[in-house]
Amino acid sequence: MKNLSVSNLEMVYELPKGGSVHALSDVSFDLQAGRLLTLLGPSGCGKTTLLNIAAGFLAPTSGTVTLGGEPITGPGQERGMVFQQGALFEWQNVSQNVSFGPRMNRKKKSETAVIVEDLLATVGLRGFGDKAVYELSGGMQQRVALARCLANDPEVILMDEPLGALDALTREKMQGLILKLWQETGKTIILVTHSVEEALFLGDRLFVMAPRPGRIEREYELPFAKVGLSVDPRELKASPEFIEKREELLSMIWDMEEQIMGHEDGTS
Repeated sequence: MKNLSVSNLEMVYELPKGGSVHALSDVSFDLQAGRLLTLLGPSGCGKTTLLNIAAGFLAPTSGTVTLGGEPITGPGQERGMVFQQGALFEWQNVSQNVSFGPRMNRKKKSETAVIVEDLLATVGLRGFGDKAVYELSGGMQQRVALARCLANDPEVILMDEPLGALDALTREKMQGLILKLWQETGKTIILVTHSVEEALFLGDRLFVMAPRPGRIEREYELPFAKVGLSVDPRELKASPEFIEKREELLSMIWDMEEQIMGHEDGTS
């Protein structure tokens, strides 16, 4: 397993009509293999930019990101991405979507079939392989997206608001699935979310990011993800410890949002 290291990351977007946006400033951290890191913060704090740089979709203005000591300079199979919308191939069925990576890697049909069957069982979709994507609910489509990501056996799974479009009940069920996959696979996961409760529940490490420019404002080591593997989620989220931390984070994010609105209004 490989550690992910981010060192002195800066990202400045040059605007077409002049000017620039300083999206990230001096972001540095080391993430041990097998950790589940959640990124939380108001809009515009660089969460998705950081994720896209780690995925290799964007090149930073300066600084480095390495995986196992090797610089990340572009997309690679050792990093898998799960988007808010599943980004599935609508013209292919569930099994074909999940098998896409192995097929591109020219794995044998028999080997690919075993991978697909195992992964569909893992994400709770056994028997759905022949279904068209459009026949599935939003939650089921995200399960397919997770299975397709896992089919390449990546070292790191990057998730950009993967549950943001789901209803509350489905979202909570999917949170449980993510924890289950994290425990069973031992993968390193970085998950971006706007939900304070979700960030607390899923992250055994959590970064609160502040905007303008985007930076890590506060870091937490949390027990809830591991506890959530064996305790009812609703019971855990109703615990005094969870509520206290949730209110602390909500207050922090609220203050950031107020500062942002103040700057937009031209006030101090």
